Amino acid sequence: MSAPPEAGTPVGQLETLTVFVRGLTVEAQIGINADEFGRRQPLVIDVEINLAPPERCEHIAETINYELVVSHAQAIAEAGHVRLIETFAQRLAEAMLAQPAAMRVRVRVEKPQALAPHALAAGVEITLAR
Repeated sequence: MSAPPEAGTPVGQLETLTVFVRGLTVEAQIGINADEFGRRQPLVIDVEINLAPPERCEHIAETINYELVVSHAQAIAEAGHVRLIETFAQRLAEAMLAQPAAMRVRVRVEKPQALAPHALAAGVEITLAR
């Protein structure tokens, strides 16, 4: 059995690096139906960000802080009524793809109350890439 590598000694090349946030809940004014205006409803958001992997990932500047996903999602929700969840998803994906290390972003937004009690959720998933 060989000894473990010393700290800082690369063993292999970092091939992929993905930052994700799963199950983020945000309250937003969203929808096109008359009863959806003037009230907030929950959205459940999943985000996956594929990064251009650095040689080594030891500093936050070499990746994306997943708290940015939360702050951008909250900012979109706080900016006012959004008619479509597709619009919400695209705004969030664009904000994440604007990060220098991001190469591909997948955003899934669910509206748990949209088809209740007939379905657990309705939603959309979009992918943006450089």
